[in-house]
Amino acid sequence: MTAPITVREFASLTTGPVETPTLVRAHISQDDFDWLCSPSDGTDADVSALARLVDPQTLKLDNYVGVIELPSGQLIEILPKTASDGDDPSQGRRLLRQMLECALDLPPREVSEAVLQSFDAPLSEWVMARFLAALQHLVKRGVRSDYLRIEGEERFLRGQLDVVRQMRQPPGRAQHFALRYDLFLPDRAENRLLKLALVQVAAATQQPESWRLAQELRHLLAEVPASRDVAGDFRQWRDDRLMAHYRDVRPWCELILQRIMPMALHGEWRGISLLFPMEKLFERYVEADLRRQLLPGTTLRSQASSQSLCTHQGKPMFELRPDLLLIHSEQRWVLDAKWKRLDGGDREGKYGLSQADLYQLFAYGHKYLDGQRGQMDLVLIYPSWERFKAPLEPFRFDERLTLWVLPFELDPNLPHQLILPDPQREASSHTLRLPLNG
Repeated sequence: MTAPITVREFASLTTGPVETPTLVRAHISQDDFDWLCSPSDGTDADVSALARLVDPQTLKLDNYVGVIELPSGQLIEILPKTASDGDDPSQGRRLLRQMLECALDLPPREVSEAVLQSFDAPLSEWVMARFLAALQHLVKRGVRSDYLRIEGEERFLRGQLDVVRQMRQPPGRAQHFALRYDLFLPDRAENRLLKLALVQVAAATQQPESWRLAQELRHLLAEVPASRDVAGDFRQWRDDRLMAHYRDVRPWCELILQRIMPMALHGEWRGISLLFPMEKLFERYVEADLRRQLLPGTTLRSQASSQSLCTHQGKPMFELRPDLLLIHSEQRWVLDAKWKRLDGGDREGKYGLSQADLYQLFAYGHKYLDGQRGQMDLVLIYPSWERFKAPLEPFRFDERLTLWVLPFELDPNLPHQLILPDPQREASSHTLRLPLNG
């Protein structure tokens, strides 16, 4: 098995020689390069939603993170760009797992799961190991069975005799009874989906411990057929009190079977590939952290859409959707999360801020905050890194409307949280006070 290629967002993949692979540049085979370059929609205009062609030998990845399995069996692991070139990839893996658990509402790891806590493998192996651990826990608690109606012919009586069908039996089959009866079997939608996911994991995993556990579980679920209609069986998945112990395994089953893909990879190949847009993950992660800190009486709305940029012929046009809207009493704050590196020391380069982002926040402020008393605060949130560890000085649109640019701490050795301005600012100056604990 070829070793996985580990890179980060916006890295380059090349067929040319690479002396020392790094997180920003790695070598791939010509066949894998050609497959990634194949148009996903049958046109020559679109190389791929995953990467763009830089030159005949080089692809540049987009802002997706996760892992993709190519038809050759080669795995490409894409980590968040918080890591610098020489950093240990395990830090990026831990961050990505934490963000996925928040963004997809996955069951958190238990402290006792020491094996999974120290598990340092690409995302796909981590997902498969988590699925197997959740499935093993479910099997220990008991696999639910259900009554399945059987209609057939038997040489002995059981259940209910179907008189009409029996009377239509030809003389040569009069000794066979047309019967209807119920069997109490584990053949139900939830178990069929778990069996299909288990079969895929058993075929895909390269971890000896995961492979061993997958074979044990396949033996225990030998009576369960694999699902032939994934979408239909997911619609039949029950979530009542008797099925409560199935809740923890469902998100992992969905990840494996549905892949939660932001794009449809072209062709017939469907390996264990999991790709996620990093901007959305960061936005959901920030939202989850803020929700844990809200003061009583505070409301946090995600993707508010009550305002539009203008009206045309009496109808609103160009909907304005800030990432987050904080409401406490009569005060409101608009927050927007951006997955981009700023340079807190580059005043001449405007710190890396986008003028379009400031225009966007300016419109949010006038539409969502206009009319409230006192100061109106807008917040742009960016990931913290070595060049952006403290809030920037505030940006004043006018006497009342202020934009704050804040870092969100992602260092694995520090609490992940929004870094607020120092409250000990001069008494005469306005400072940001969000309705958060701490």
